[in-house]
Amino acid sequence: MNVKIEQLNSQNKNLVDKFDRKFTVKEKLTLSMENGNLTYSIIPVSPYEKEIPVDDVNVDSFLDNEEKIIFLAFVDNQLAGQIKMITWWNQFAYIDDLIVNPQFRGLGVGKSLIAEAVRWSKEKRFPGIMLETQDDNVAACKLYQSCGFILGGFDKFTLKNFKPNEIALFWYLLF
Repeated sequence: MNVKIEQLNSQNKNLVDKFDRKFTVKEKLTLSMENGNLTYSIIPVSPYEKEIPVDDVNVDSFLDNEEKIIFLAFVDNQLAGQIKMITWWNQFAYIDDLIVNPQFRGLGVGKSLIAEAVRWSKEKRFPGIMLETQDDNVAACKLYQSCGFILGGFDKFTLKNFKPNEIALFWYLLF
């Protein structure tokens, strides 16, 4: 399978955020500390459906912008995924959104998008990449860990108003 990555441009900008953001939660991360490092194990939960909302963004603001970028992934000329990168307040590159359409999940699309994000971030001389996800998005957490990210922190109150309660997890890839 060949994953083709394209940078956002005026011809493909209509494809941004055209993704199925639903998935079934069957497990969650449970956190612990070992020798000063945040670790996790995975526990099963009663299944429920989750949909990650899409943020309302001005796609045109990503065109020809040194501070942020969107990459789109295609498999056999079909839209497979996207990653939005922005400059974060702490001068890290920040993965603001990473999504892969369900039929392409588990096929390396996410890894290809992250590889492109790493290339862009290093080119821009960021000290690393960070992102936030949730304890019930186990597939995403496994992807980030497999790409070299480390779990650097959590916040159990940020998402307190979501049902069921979620814990925000902060992942880092240091260069």
